Amino acid sequence: MEYIQRGLEEMHQGLALIKSEEPRPLRLHTAPSFGTQWLMPRLARFVEQHPDVDLRFSASTDYAQFENDDFDLDVVYGEPRSTLNEKVPLAVEHLTPLCSPALAERLTSAQDLYGHRLIQCDIQMLQWKGWFEANRLVAPHNYALRFDRSNMAIAAAVNGMGVVLESTLLAQNELRSGTLVAPLRESTHDIQYVGHYLIFPKRRTRHPAVETFKKWLLDELGLSQQS
Repeated sequence: MEYIQRGLEEMHQGLALIKSEEPRPLRLHTAPSFGTQWLMPRLARFVEQHPDVDLRFSASTDYAQFENDDFDLDVVYGEPRSTLNEKVPLAVEHLTPLCSPALAERLTSAQDLYGHRLIQCDIQMLQWKGWFEANRLVAPHNYALRFDRSNMAIAAAVNGMGVVLESTLLAQNELRSGTLVAPLRESTHDIQYVGHYLIFPKRRTRHPAVETFKKWLLDELGLSQQS
């Protein structure tokens, strides 16, 4: 039944393409923090390079279902378990303490963290406890600020509210502009992991721009890691 339903859905989409006078838009879904922190600042380049692609962009914490909605691609946080979709691991991300330049002046060693407000993102797969353990330190029991989105945790650190453990990929723009710095990176160990994946259905009749967007995304991520 699963394969029959998938086949009928592809037939329906094919007939819709034949009947439609306008090209079908490429519908992209993404995890909110990846979308706002990393993708949006670079999306103008995709639009400029591929003006013929009608891109529709959406962000939420729910995974795209593909068979029950109109999405063609999804950038998700955490490795997806479903075997019905293709999954492409994106960049290796580095988690390290980040803070404002003013606060960084008072951080000369990892032990100094005990005297500062630590900001935590509760939905992050790897958190402060893991970072302290990786650096052979005892993790604090309490955290003064907790958020459920990385973009809010990063914004709190930019505003000088404390030290956040975050991905240098998601905070890349803040690190480049100097509103955030990584004062302990030379003297401590980063946590490295693949945090985000690009997924899309294994169907044969994909949107023709799926491969175009995938190549652009991987190229941009490669440039980000080189810079």
